[in-house]
Amino acid sequence: QVQLVESGGGLVQAGGSLRLSCAASGSIFSILRMGWYRQTPGKPRELVAVITSGGSTNYADSVKGRFTISRDNAKNTVYLQMNNLKPEDTATYYCNLRRTTNPVWGTWNDYWGQGTQVTVSS
Repeated sequence: QVQLVESGGGLVQAGGSLRLSCAASGSIFSILRMGWYRQTPGKPRELVAVITSGGSTNYADSVKGRFTISRDNAKNTVYLQMNNLKPEDTATYYCNLRRTTNPVWGTWNDYWGQGTQVTVSS
């Protein structure tokens, strides 16, 4: 019902920048929020940045001041601008969409993209 396609990953040197994109299609109504998670081998998946339907944003402490999440509602696309990248940012980045299933009960479903690899060399 919901499809998420990420792009923009790649290999960069420390201090460089990348811009990730996530295009959503399908049943993309009643969206609570969209965001980006990342995961490295042996570590749990962590939330990097999120933007709510009202436009509020939240970031992991490790990326505050360096990453910016934004959206283009007309294009159904969310972006993650990553500046001053560090080797510690190396991970697979996943786009996430959370959609309300029952507003009275407060239930929701999460949808995920296929992931895009970001590698930062030292």
